[in-house]
Amino acid sequence: MDAERGAILVTGGAGYIGSHAAKALVDAGRRVVVYDDLSAGHREAVRWCDLVVGDVGDESAVRAVIRQHGVTAVMHFAALASVGASVCDPSAYYRVNVEGSLGLLRAMLAESVRLIVFSSTAAVFGEPAETPITESHPTRPINPYGETKLVIEHALAGFERAYGLRHVTLRYFNAAGAEPGGTLGEDHRPEGHLVPSAIDAALGRRTLEVFGEDYATADGTCLRDYIHVSDLSRAHLLALGRLESTGRSGVYNLGNGRPFSVKDVIESVERVSGRRVPWTAAARREGDPAVLFASSSRIREELGWKPAISSLDDITRTAWAWRLHHPAGYGEGAGA
Repeated sequence: MDAERGAILVTGGAGYIGSHAAKALVDAGRRVVVYDDLSAGHREAVRWCDLVVGDVGDESAVRAVIRQHGVTAVMHFAALASVGASVCDPSAYYRVNVEGSLGLLRAMLAESVRLIVFSSTAAVFGEPAETPITESHPTRPINPYGETKLVIEHALAGFERAYGLRHVTLRYFNAAGAEPGGTLGEDHRPEGHLVPSAIDAALGRRTLEVFGEDYATADGTCLRDYIHVSDLSRAHLLALGRLESTGRSGVYNLGNGRPFSVKDVIESVERVSGRRVPWTAAARREGDPAVLFASSSRIREELGWKPAISSLDDITRTAWAWRLHHPAGYGEGAGA
């Protein structure tokens, strides 16, 4: 029955989270076509899927892929996703995250595809007025990355009212870890995410920078909600199932509901690896809130989702195991 519903187009599917979701779809028996420009993704990460290399903002190319593969729904991951980089170069973020996404939506409508799962972010909330953050919390992003994601959230609501486009938006917090079977992991170049950066420091490849020790938290470092990437993938499949079975749109937060500090993550990597993580203090990064963690009660109640890997040590352990077996990542340069 799933195959009869057509293929799923996964934009940005050669990247970290997108590749995990694409593999989860394949494992669930779905036909998948990945559309990625390989600027940050890896061919090796989607070796079990059809891969089309292209720009998500190229409407004619996206339309051709939809027609050729019989696409009936989209998972949209393609985006620039660094808070710090968005502050330094907001133009690039608006071009890729807003203009590119709008091009995708127009291509979908032109080919009568009206189901999309959208990868959003906790950055839409900005500095939280209260925690844990619920879906009804005010959205006041403090960096261009969060702004661009919120623009598309608003666009999706408008496209639903005007054109009948159904969507599930997943606002997730800090993705981390690797596929427990060891087939997929995190390989950004350059690496800017905390868990793999701490692992590289433990392996003697770098000294980790801790951005800010003067936040109003117990140890002075930022607090974040870490969610295992496989749990994120399952949430995307549940969201797709909701759209295909009911056609009802929705917005959900995704997190473990427990915050960990930067120093907590460092200590976790040290426990899991048995090695010291060398680090130095650096200035705060502009656009970084002090505390972000989620209430995921809505998706738990409505879609039956709950994290299967919730311990911080269990999350970092999967990342450590993948890096040990893939010391050069996927063995290719980003974009190869």
